[in-house]
Order: sequence, then structure tokens, then C-alpha cells
Amino acid sequence: MSRLASLPWTFLENDLESNKSSDLILDILKQTCLHSLCRKFPPSVRYRRLFLSELIRRQEAADCDPLDELYDALTDVVAAAETTECYKSYLLPCGDAVSLLENVAVISEGTTGLVTWEAALHLAEWTLDHRQSFTGRTVLELGSGVGLTGITVCRSCSPSRYVFSDCHPRVLQKLRDNVQLNGLTEQTSPSVSVEELDWTEVTEDRLKEIGANTVIAADVVYDPDIVGSLVTLLSKILRCSSAEILPEVLVCSTIRNPETYSSFKQQLQNAGISHHVITGPVNKVFPYNRVSTIEMIKLYM
Repeated sequence: MSRLASLPWTFLENDLESNKSSDLILDILKQTCLHSLCRKFPPSVRYRRLFLSELIRRQEAADCDPLDELYDALTDVVAAAETTECYKSYLLPCGDAVSLLENVAVISEGTTGLVTWEAALHLAEWTLDHRQSFTGRTVLELGSGVGLTGITVCRSCSPSRYVFSDCHPRVLQKLRDNVQLNGLTEQTSPSVSVEELDWTEVTEDRLKEIGANTVIAADVVYDPDIVGSLVTLLSKILRCSSAEILPEVLVCSTIRNPETYSSFKQQLQNAGISHHVITGPVNKVFPYNRVSTIEMIKLYM
């Protein structure tokens, strides 16, 4: 079962055993399943069912008084229909939240772009620690997926303009929906747009028109068949910029296949693109699996 890793389960067990009271569980319930954010943007039915069942199991194991609100919440969830989509909400340090509609399945409709991946979460955390790379700038994001990184930047880093991009039709529609869901439009500050950007067809004139000062991408190095197109695009971005205003180009990758990632770096070198690895810790803001190796690189000519 995937339960809330950030929840103090050991503390909860000790409190239940010591006090034989369900007050702490009620507090937890009010901050999770009964919270207004959860009611407005409910997580998956399965996740809520497993979480509530775990709370009930621990409460009953400690022989505490039954909590009506807990059983009522589980009853509501059990009665709810399973869906192929659910909301996920990511809390920002400022107290704000990014809520996204994502697919439950990792791969669906012929794409992996309908869920948030680890590298996007890591990059989003990095942006919160390095807001100066985005403040007052035009930012272009390649392969935006469902939009977590970009919405985080727009909410917390004060860019002047943000261009989300992807190429899969279903991903683009989900991306537009999530951007709108979080109150971002061309009329807001920052001004945002969602654009179809085919890496094999985009021209230097289009890239100059966008005029990005910062270019970011997360989890775009996963398929050896598209690495060549990505490198060609990155080369265009770096070469079509004026010498006085070279964009800051950052690529964050989960290294699932070392051979594919090594091929990406080799093709960068063959294209005359140098890179250096960005090291150092980032503040842990979002709960996710940190076992995978994630690397961020900065590109330059």
C-alpha cells in the first residue's frame, strides 16, 4: 500500500496507545480527506480507501473509541466509483497548492505524459531554491506533461511570461485544463500560453519569436528514438539566440536507462553542446520516491 510517507505513523501509534483517544485521528482526517482542498480536488478512490482503512486499522488495534467521522468518510469513498483520472495536490512552501488532474495509470492513451514524474518534482523543487533563474524572464518548458513544474514556477518564481509546450494531443488538452484549473491565462501575471511544439518541425524563427531567457525540461530523455530530435531542438535554441542573451537551458532527467542517457550526452557533445552537472541538495518540498537517480544538467555552446 502506498500511504502518506510524511504522516507521523509512529507518533500516531504511540499517541493512540497512550491516550486511547481518537482526537489525533480526527485532526488528521480534517487535514486530509475532510479538508476543503481534498473535497474540491479528490485524490483517487483507491488511495483514499487505503488511507482511511489504515487509519481505522490503527485505531481499532489501539482499542480506541470509534470515530463516526472516520467510518462515514470510508463509507463515502467505498460508494464512489473508480475513475481513470484523479486529482493530485502539491503544497507549496507559501501555503498555496498546485492541483492537477492526472491519469491513474502510468501509461494511457499511448503516452506517459498524463502523470507527474519524479524529475518534474525534483525540477520544481530546484526552481523554488533558485527563483532568480526565472524572475522577470520568459520561460519555455519542453515536454510540460500535466504541468506541475511550470505551474510551480508561475506561482512562486514571478516569471514575466511562461510558455508550456508538448506535442501529444491528449497531453496538450490535459495541460490546458490544468493550467486553467490553477487560474493561469494569457491575461494573468505571468502571462502563460500552452503551445504544440513538435521537436522535429519547430523552426528557429518560432524559437526567436518565443524569445525564452530560460528553457527547462524534465523527464524528456527516456526514449532513444526521440533523443536525436531533442538534441537538434536544443541546438537550435542555443544557436538561434543572440550572443548577448544566451538562454539558461536546464534538463532534469531520471536515469532509468543509463545507455539511453549516455547516448543523449554523446549526441550533445557531437552537436557542439557542452554541459555541466548541477550538484547540491534541494529542499524537500513534495513527497515522492527519491530512490531513483535524478540528474540536472545545464547546457551551453
